[in-house]
Amino acid sequence: MQFIDEASISVEAGKGGAGCLSFRREKYVAKGGPDGGDGGDGGSVWLMADEALNTLIDFRFQPRYRAKNGQPGSGRNKTGSAGEDMIVKVPVGTTIIDEGTREVLGDLLIHGKQLKVAAAGYRGLGNTRFKSSTNRAPRKTTPGTPGELRKLRLQLKLIADVGLLGMPNAGKSTLLSRVSASKPKIADYPFTTLVPSLGVVGGDSDRSLVMADIPGLIEGAAEGAGLGTRFLRHVARTRVLLHLVDVAPLDETDPLDNVGLIENELLNYSAAFAERPVLVVLNKLDLVSDAELAAVREEFLEVYPQREILCISAVTGAGLDAMVNRLQDMVAELKERIAADEKAAAADLELQKRIGNDVMAQSLGVVAPASDDDLLVGDEDEDDEDDDHDVEVVYTNE
Repeated sequence: MQFIDEASISVEAGKGGAGCLSFRREKYVAKGGPDGGDGGDGGSVWLMADEALNTLIDFRFQPRYRAKNGQPGSGRNKTGSAGEDMIVKVPVGTTIIDEGTREVLGDLLIHGKQLKVAAAGYRGLGNTRFKSSTNRAPRKTTPGTPGELRKLRLQLKLIADVGLLGMPNAGKSTLLSRVSASKPKIADYPFTTLVPSLGVVGGDSDRSLVMADIPGLIEGAAEGAGLGTRFLRHVARTRVLLHLVDVAPLDETDPLDNVGLIENELLNYSAAFAERPVLVVLNKLDLVSDAELAAVREEFLEVYPQREILCISAVTGAGLDAMVNRLQDMVAELKERIAADEKAAAADLELQKRIGNDVMAQSLGVVAPASDDDLLVGDEDEDDEDDDHDVEVVYTNE
């Protein structure tokens, strides 16, 4: 199945049924009076998260959704039947954005959760409603109101605790296959991974976490080189970024330079990623000597003194247990801090909103490149007040 993580759809709720103009007409009943019934309410359109879905491809072929209209009222004070609601299933992790107002209407993060995206039209009133002591035979009715019409943009963001970054052929797919039951495609050529993959790490323990393998970035990705930044929205929800580094790249490039290139492209996408914790993992230690590995690690420590540097071999399994334990500790510490500290929770929510703004800006073709001061090199924490995009996303479901 083709992986589609963004789609535009239009939704229209049903209109309300019209009220009825009717008078009672029966044998032996003189001047029976008004008996026109109300119309029925229209149906609303709801989106519902379904864990059985993992792509938005269906919305490419069916982009329009319309709920049923309410039926008009009739004589003998009969109310028209209400229109049936339409429930549209979307993958868990879908963000819903109103393309007209650019408001984020909500995030469907839990299986079965529903969100009303188009409100139904109200019923019209029959002439019985307008009967009074001074108006015994009203001929007034009201039509039903139209249902809400909206054009929506759906964006699927995978829900993961750890996002994998790294150059093509850094070993991300191999690593995911070794620490989880995921079976991504693995080959010895760049861009083997064409779509994101998820794997549950430590699934038999209470400290299990979800890891996302994001297709590799290269220099110029923000301008469309390689696979571009198309899939970077899937690291928007991650708590920790794991930067996997090939210590013995086939093209003989400098591993340190490669890290700078990747993180520069990441910040060109969203400068807010600078605030996410990053764990640097040097991979393929089985291909270099101990002295060469120590030299590479020393170089990284000089440039990234605030980061942890781990060494592994995804092929042989060396160092994987220590890496998994450290990731579990980092994710658990972040979750506990957010749960216990309201300020930390508010800061995390604000960070997610900023990344969401940048995701929306990228999807609309509005790119705000990061300045040189925004680079993650050295983990310097510098405030940048001039990194606002031209697109503002307003969250309405707080």
